[in-house]
Formats: sequence, structure tokens, C-alpha cells
Amino acid sequence: MNSRMRSSVSLSIANRPHMLSSCPTPATLAPPSVEEFTPAPNERQTGPMDSSSPAQLARLRLTSQRVHRHRPATPSETVTQLTAMQGQDLPGVLWSIGLRTPGATESDVRAAFDRRELVRSWPMRGTLHVTAPDDLRLILPLSRHRLKTAVASRHRELGITADDVTTATDAGTRALGEGPLTRKQLLEVFEAAGQSTAGQRGIHLISSLAHAGLICQGPFVGTEQAFVLFDEWAPSTAATYDRDEAIAVVALRYFVSHGPATEADLAWWANLTLTDVRAAIAAIGDRMASRSIDGRTYYGAGDVLDAARPDEAASDVFLMPGFDEQLLGYADRSAALNPEHSERIVPGRNGVFKPTLVIGGRVSGTWSRREKARGIDVVVMPFDALDKDTERGIERAVEHYSRFKEKPVSETIAAEAFPPAR
Repeated sequence: MNSRMRSSVSLSIANRPHMLSSCPTPATLAPPSVEEFTPAPNERQTGPMDSSSPAQLARLRLTSQRVHRHRPATPSETVTQLTAMQGQDLPGVLWSIGLRTPGATESDVRAAFDRRELVRSWPMRGTLHVTAPDDLRLILPLSRHRLKTAVASRHRELGITADDVTTATDAGTRALGEGPLTRKQLLEVFEAAGQSTAGQRGIHLISSLAHAGLICQGPFVGTEQAFVLFDEWAPSTAATYDRDEAIAVVALRYFVSHGPATEADLAWWANLTLTDVRAAIAAIGDRMASRSIDGRTYYGAGDVLDAARPDEAASDVFLMPGFDEQLLGYADRSAALNPEHSERIVPGRNGVFKPTLVIGGRVSGTWSRREKARGIDVVVMPFDALDKDTERGIERAVEHYSRFKEKPVSETIAAEAFPPAR
């Protein structure tokens, strides 16, 4: 985007203060000290950031993401704060929401979907995310063309034509007009309409309808979510923006909820071009702070970036889900994950992230759970030997998970996972 176009975007936002102030973040679902986050024009803070170690950077991100330093919130407010939360693993994203929402149980989070406050769909990167309904409407159009281009070759391999998508759309929307359907039921509708759902064909037909904004996942049926007609399930209640304005809104909210983060992080997360991202940063400049760390510019809420030494979080312990914004919210994950441990988090680089033990902002191990009739067994596998304070931190994290699940949880630390302490 050329400089003239960038100027027009900035002017548009300046002349429409309601656009950024009316969106749920940062105005009504704000990060810590939102009053300090939106400085007066020309008071944008820049300069070197004292805190530059990977662990300190990672801890600042935990603050922005409400993992550390909670605020009272409902599950839907928590999700709206982050704009979108990666959600291909349903039990995992329920916990992602719960660990950021003080006092929330899994039942509370599920109820937010049933109340139509939250939905799950494929808004960006071809990956399931949980959003508020109007945030899904905000995000979907931004990368729809890129998504369509990305899946075109796979559709050819699967023999999916435009006519096939039309047939599935007509049959699916007609059936969903009668009420929610499970994935199995929706695939049966496609089959009855003459569309094979073998292999990955079925899920690609479903995602085609979702990318078009026609369907989403909403209410729970047992342990799974049913599909619904998006506009009927959750009618729009928000203002609409043109593309440049929408990108600016998403950019501001991303940096507030994920900062410190770079332009490359946002481009990856939202599936946008760097040209789009840079135009958005220029448009919202006075509404966020920036800092330089090792020659790279990071953006975020001023009070978070100014927390140069978040020592109070240096020993905090969390049991994070496998697919969580703490890692997957960034293109560069090295602040939170030492590259030498990557294989232990994503074995064989198969795209499946293990749940992680996070100590002081850094991934320091993995954990697993096994649900039984009377409770849950949790096994924690740290990369290194633990001191007593950290072991007590793990106990507190397990207690948090137990309260969320509303079940007793037993804990085992697998000593064989790390070398003996010297």
C-alpha cells in the first residue's frame, strides 16, 4: 500500500473515533490499565526497552494475554480480549479460556457457547478459532481470498468443484435451517445430496461454508459442538468497517492482547500481508506504544511494555493447553520456547502441539492428562530438575485445573524426564 493510501486510512480512523473506541477491545474489554493504553495524539512512546531477555519478553506477553495478572471477566469477555483463540483442540481451548478467566469452570465456558456469546470457526490460516460472533464477522473477510487461494490445489486433489460447493451449500443451509446438526449429521446431509465426504472431502466442504460466513459451530451436543447457521444463531450487532478500517481494529486489538509483538507476528497470526499490517500500524500509531528490542520493533499496551522487569511473574507456573495463544499467537516463538526443545513439543514436526509446562514465561516441560470416571490423572514432565518452590507452583496449577474441570486431579511429576539435580 502506498503512502497516499496509508494517509487516507489514518485520516479515516481519526475522523471516526467510534471505530476503535466502540470495539470491545480496548475500550470495554481492555487490557491492564487501558486508560494509559490510548495516549493523546502525538504522545506515542518509543525507545529502547530495558527488558530484553526471552523470559522477560515471554512474561510480558503472559500479562497481555491475561494468563498472568488476571482481571475479573466472563469467558466471552476473555475471548473478546484476545480477539481470537486457536481452537482446533476443543478441550484445550476450553481450558485456554478457563485459565484466563478467574473462577471459571468448564461448564461456564461451555455455557457461553450455548448462550450464543462464543462461536468456533475457521476465520484465518485455515485453522479453527474461538471468537465472539461479531469478531468472526470482522475477521472472516480479511483473509478470505488468501484462504480460497491456499485451498484451491487441495480442492482439485479432492475433486471438489465450484458446483460441488454450491450443492453442499444448498443442502447444508437447508438442513441447518431446521436446527443445529452435529458434524456426523451434516456430513450425512452432504452424502444425501450426492457429495462424497470420504477422506478429507467432507471437512473441506464444511470449511467452505464456514469461510463464506454461512455456518459456524455453536451449541454443545454432549461433548461436541453442533453446526448452526451463523446469521440465524448470532445476528450481527456491531458496526461494519471497510477493509482498511477492519485491519486497523484487528491490529490494535492484537497488539493490546498479545504484545510485545512485531509486525511479522501480526501478519502471520491474522494471515495478512506485511503491506496491510504496516498500513494498519501507521493508522493506529498514537493508540499504542512501541519499543525496540535487539533492533526489532515491538508493539503493545504502554503499561505492559513499561513493565521492564516483571519479576513478580518470574516463578509463576502454568499448565497450558497444547494449542494456546501463548505459543501459537506469534510467528517467532523463541521467546517462550527454546528451539532445542521444539521437537519435544511438536514431535516429528507433525503440527500437533503437546500441552506445556510454563515456568516464568518459558516452556519448561510438557504434561498429559488421563480422564477417568472419578477424576483426572495429570503427569507433568519437566525438562529439568525442579526446586521445591516450583513443585509447589505445579501443585497450585494442578489445583486450578481441578477447579476448572470440577473433578479431583491427581498429579505425578515424572522424575525420569530430566537429569538428576547436582
